[in-house]
Amino acid sequence: MCNKIKENAKDPELTARVNIGFPHLKSSRSEQLKQRLTHLKARRSNEELEKLARSNKLLIDLDEVQKEYRATTGQFDLRVIADHYGVFDDLFGLAYFVPRVALNIQYEVEAGTFSPVYNGNVIKPAEAANAPEVSFDGTIDPITGKKTKEDCFWTLVATNPDAHFTDSSSEYVHWFISNIPNGDVKQGEVLVEYLQPFPPKGVGYQRMIFVLYKQNAKLDFSKYKLPKSESNNLEKRTFRTLDFYREQQENITPAGLAFFQSDWDTSLTKFYHNVLNIKEPIFEYDFPKPYLADQKFFPLKQAFNLYLDRYRDPRDVNQEYLERNLAKSHPFEGPEKPLQFPNAHPIRGVPSWLKTEIRKRRLGIGRINDYK
Repeated sequence: MCNKIKENAKDPELTARVNIGFPHLKSSRSEQLKQRLTHLKARRSNEELEKLARSNKLLIDLDEVQKEYRATTGQFDLRVIADHYGVFDDLFGLAYFVPRVALNIQYEVEAGTFSPVYNGNVIKPAEAANAPEVSFDGTIDPITGKKTKEDCFWTLVATNPDAHFTDSSSEYVHWFISNIPNGDVKQGEVLVEYLQPFPPKGVGYQRMIFVLYKQNAKLDFSKYKLPKSESNNLEKRTFRTLDFYREQQENITPAGLAFFQSDWDTSLTKFYHNVLNIKEPIFEYDFPKPYLADQKFFPLKQAFNLYLDRYRDPRDVNQEYLERNLAKSHPFEGPEKPLQFPNAHPIRGVPSWLKTEIRKRRLGIGRINDYK
């Protein structure tokens, strides 16, 4: 045990996680308590509020609740959720950050109908075919949470760490907008045009991650610009968030985060052929046959019939079940009606293993569910 611990030992200084985001300035405990008591006194002295609450007519503005949640604990919860989905590990390695700026991202599915990006919810590729509407308050200071008079510039990068076909350690950049003035995304400099998620058939869910960076000043990101003529070239979209941050860490700081999951749908067949101009990849799993030990003459402490069925051809087992059901089914009246009280009918004159099998058939439990 000691040798195993030594082999798997890790240097805590090398594996310690680093917070690369903005710090959080918290008011003192006494100040928080004072604010809470002031809030409670104001609510208790409001007679109209009490009257509506007692008559079950009080309406709560859910938008205000969401706003308050994001301003208090919402972004801390988002950091925990992102850790659960491995977002920071795959993008920043041992680094992480607490999102201080709330990102509001919505995909327009139909006219007036939107599919919002929550914390890891599922959005189909057909719903995310066009660039989403992104909004955030770009005039606040991420540290103090108060408005600033100076112009602020931001960078928004959307990547997929699960999609790269040739290099599992790299990502595909799906969207790159820099020098966003005061949160106005439409006025930002588009370096990489938006490309919808395209998870292949058979691989399950892939993550689409939006990271918002606050710039120290207006910056030149022309080296990352991808011409529109090469927008559908996946190799040109190869990207590594960790390398990008290492190069620009003196000029940018991550401040916002949002992500969703997406899996294959039928719209991607045309997308691969018409947009990416490649053959649609389809992944299938080849599961090995279950291991069976050599058959024994006297298997102890094992059900007799279940043990023998392991070594039979599954087609024979299925045929036996079908023949048994057909033998008990009337050609016009259908199958026998189930017993109203199955356990009340005694089973005599049969071995114990068959008695158990009959009891399970009557109760509808066990292997009988495999054939329904």
